[in-house]
Amino acid sequence: MHLYIAPMSHAQLSPDLSLVLLDRDGVINADSKDYIKDPAEWLPIPGSLDAIAQLQLHVTVAVCTNQSGVDRGLFSLGDLRAIHEKFQSQLIAAGGSPLNIYFCPHGPDTGCECRKPHPGLLLTAMRELNANPSSTLFAGDSVRDLSAAEAAGCLPILLRTGNGNDALASLPATPVTFDDLSELAAAVTASKRRG
Repeated sequence: MHLYIAPMSHAQLSPDLSLVLLDRDGVINADSKDYIKDPAEWLPIPGSLDAIAQLQLHVTVAVCTNQSGVDRGLFSLGDLRAIHEKFQSQLIAAGGSPLNIYFCPHGPDTGCECRKPHPGLLLTAMRELNANPSSTLFAGDSVRDLSAAEAAGCLPILLRTGNGNDALASLPATPVTFDDLSELAAAVTASKRRG
């Protein structure tokens, strides 16, 4: 793991960006140390769904999320499906379109290549959505999100929501950082207008 990422101003996001990959918990919705186990516990971070709808005007957006609560027996795949149905429904109500959601249901001891910090989810998303790493960014709120992005060859973005401030304090250098998804969406929109 390197994570010695040269700081970049918001203005330097590439106008060639075509795919934005997002972590889920702590980025789109409020995180919980007890896991998000059912739809009632899934609560969007204020502005996040509007931000996704704004991003979708310019780029493809998808989600890459670890969901080890399935492997831990805390919730079922059916529960996860119901959570994502609520998410998609609220996104549509905010003016967005349904997203591809890539998830890893495995625990940290399974050696799964799709579980972040491994890049499997991101590589699958890029392959299925016909995007190159050079035109993709991955925004998350943890060091493992940044590590997965780095391993997949796409631009790592840290958001200060969720665990983002704790992650920032633990890094040897400051990565490209935004306060939240709304600020990232504004930066992407600005880069597209310049391009």
